Amino acid sequence: MSELVTGEAVALELRPAKLPSRALAVLLDLAVALIAYLVVTTGVVIATASLDEAAQTALSIAMFVLLLVGGPIAVETLSHGRSLGKLACGLRVVRDDGGPIRFRHALVRGLIGVIEILMTLGVVAVIASLVSARGRRLGDVFAGTLVVRERIPVTRTGFVPPPPPWLAGRFAGLDLSAVPDGLWLAIRQYLTRMQQLDPQVGWSMAERLATDLAGRTGAPAPHDVPPAAYLAAVLQERQNREARRAFGNGAAVAAPPPPAPAAYGGGVAAPAGVPYVPPAGVPYVPPGGTGHSPVAPDVVRQPAPPVPQDEPPATGFAPPA
Repeated sequence: MSELVTGEAVALELRPAKLPSRALAVLLDLAVALIAYLVVTTGVVIATASLDEAAQTALSIAMFVLLLVGGPIAVETLSHGRSLGKLACGLRVVRDDGGPIRFRHALVRGLIGVIEILMTLGVVAVIASLVSARGRRLGDVFAGTLVVRERIPVTRTGFVPPPPPWLAGRFAGLDLSAVPDGLWLAIRQYLTRMQQLDPQVGWSMAERLATDLAGRTGAPAPHDVPPAAYLAAVLQERQNREARRAFGNGAAVAAPPPPAPAAYGGGVAAPAGVPYVPPAGVPYVPPGGTGHSPVAPDVVRQPAPPVPQDEPPATGFAPPA
């Protein structure tokens, strides 16, 4: 599935950049690349004045390909989608699902950009951006990318609540390579807007998304985990992998702030000083003890405090309300 189609449709979280700002960013990038090309080419010509005309022509072509084609590709790859022009205009290139681009995305955008921007003076890119509903040029379409605005006000609707602590590391072994970008975007949309949905509609949407995600990973969704918590935990696992891939294996993702009392639809956070209560079906592992636990091995379980008879035991998670 590529998007959510419901009566309470979730608006696209990413804000595509407008054509004028994109054109200005491209002009700035071209100006910087052209200046670098002229300076380097002049230096190379002076240094190789003793060579024949054919050798100087070959060097000029090599400098053109290296600086005007390879330069933007390298800059977008190393900066994760923010060239000098885009940085000045507050823009960024991201994947369709909002994640950072990689070398293959920048390579496709750069190679097609030579045809639709350099060879046609930007005419093809402008026409493609005007025709596209999200303002994408041909390079973005083939690379699966989108240019978005970064300088936008932060709102509560863009906050993805973190999963419950007892799910930390539980889905570290899942194979997420077959999950399409559209499904990731739909999961993010649901998690950021689930508080605005009707409880029954939100629960059915979570079950549908969890079923689709489980079908793509090849592992069934656990029955003891609510659908929304399962989606949040798998999404966080994917973000951790993306961070390790982008910043190195030793990088760790900063832990998000603890969810508000209504982060997952009315779940009440445990007060300070109260030991953690594991959910039903999760065995208690005492400090220094042994035993198999479906959660991360570095999480130490503490005995559950006495629960009044007139109150149900807390699980740390509640379905959308």
